[in-house]
Amino acid sequence: MTNKEFKRPDGRKIDEIRPMSAKVGVVPNADGSAIFKFGETIAIAAVYGPRKMHPQHSQNPEKGTLRCNYNMISFSVTDRIRPGPSRRSTEISKITEWALEPVVMLEKYANMVVDVHINILQANASTRCAGINAAAMALAHAGIPMKDMVSSVSIGKLDKQLVVDVNKYEEDWEEGEGATDIPISLTSNEEITHFQLDGKITKEELKKALKLAKKARKEIYEVQKKALKELPGVEK
Repeated sequence: MTNKEFKRPDGRKIDEIRPMSAKVGVVPNADGSAIFKFGETIAIAAVYGPRKMHPQHSQNPEKGTLRCNYNMISFSVTDRIRPGPSRRSTEISKITEWALEPVVMLEKYANMVVDVHINILQANASTRCAGINAAAMALAHAGIPMKDMVSSVSIGKLDKQLVVDVNKYEEDWEEGEGATDIPISLTSNEEITHFQLDGKITKEELKKALKLAKKARKEIYEVQKKALKELPGVEK
């Protein structure tokens, strides 16, 4: 089956992302905030800081600390989630830090901390990628110096066909076939800041997955950039 013949359940092309939207300044009492949507997946991020790190023994005299907290709201999925941290949310919180740290200029904030709170309001797969996209925008909105913007997307495999931005229906379909999920985060210079692989993939498939991710990254970045430029006082 060729790429043109392959039909996704929702009719999208293999390299087609779900409709995206983004907006900054959505949490008035935060230093920076943003919302990012992949279809029915909605992530909101709020940044607080930089501020003095407490307790004092946690301070780093050479650079600041980026601290991310990822959380799925209990009503974000059909079956309610038990409130509070879980093993999965703790893992994704750390992954988000790793994805963003390479571009955040933490050396300017010795002994300080920048807190990023990410909440998934509605989940239909690709929540960690939506969260990273929202967090990157929120950091920029907060005026935290950054070397570059980070954009994140997931690549999945359906019937041995690689596809961009898997939704929940496709994710469940994958599980029946032996799931392969590849969340990837890249800068606008196409440097990889985060890469995960859950499942099996060949060397050639990996090359194709990266190619698809790089193409999708450009589209996501344009959505992020447009939202940031719509802020009052920002040059168009």
